[in-house]
Amino acid sequence: MNLAWAAAGAVLGVPTGAVMRGPVFALSVAGEAADRRACPRCGADVSPRPAVRCAQCGGLFGPPAVFELATAGVLALLFARFGGSAAVAAFAFLGVLGVALSAIDIAVQRLPNRLTLPAYPVTVALLGVAAVVGHSGGSLVRALLGGVVLAAVYLFLAVVRPGQLGAGDVKLAGLTGLALGWVGWPVVVFGAALGFVLSALISLALLAARRLTMRSSISFGPFMLGGALLAIVLSGL
Repeated sequence: MNLAWAAAGAVLGVPTGAVMRGPVFALSVAGEAADRRACPRCGADVSPRPAVRCAQCGGLFGPPAVFELATAGVLALLFARFGGSAAVAAFAFLGVLGVALSAIDIAVQRLPNRLTLPAYPVTVALLGVAAVVGHSGGSLVRALLGGVVLAAVYLFLAVVRPGQLGAGDVKLAGLTGLALGWVGWPVVVFGAALGFVLSALISLALLAARRLTMRSSISFGPFMLGGALLAIVLSGL
């Protein structure tokens, strides 16, 4: 890992995480409900433009420092892994998106289409540029196939076991498959498996701590993203 690139990613992650507070706040609603447009503290209307604090009372959107530190950590790992390569932009984009999606999924068990669907053309375009610059057309083809394969696997699981995985998980699987596929087929398998392993371990820990019951549902998106991140970072060691 390149420590200089990691430091650059961490520095970039702090303001980027702060900017994501507004969108995460607005989209943290159940189902297809309208975006949140009222400050939870003072009730004032919140601007649809990205904002960190309420303009009326100055209240921070979301818990202090969490978004900034999470985004800084994710970008530090991805910059250390891909810094200096043309693919760093695609993975940085997915890293920031992953933090936002994880926060929303934890809050309301939802992976909004407004974030996942536009991410497909953006990710493919960024990987396409990386393939041209780095003369790695094979990596791009593998990424596209990885996205299709992982989405198909999750769709199969969602159909076989309804209620365990949702449509949002299937769409997110396609995105993670793009990233994992760019790195290699073993990483696709490893990253997908890690998501389920992490989910099982955390669920058992929460059950043991009586913070969860056998009837409780748990958001799977953060585990899918965490497994993919770990697999990608470990593949570079």
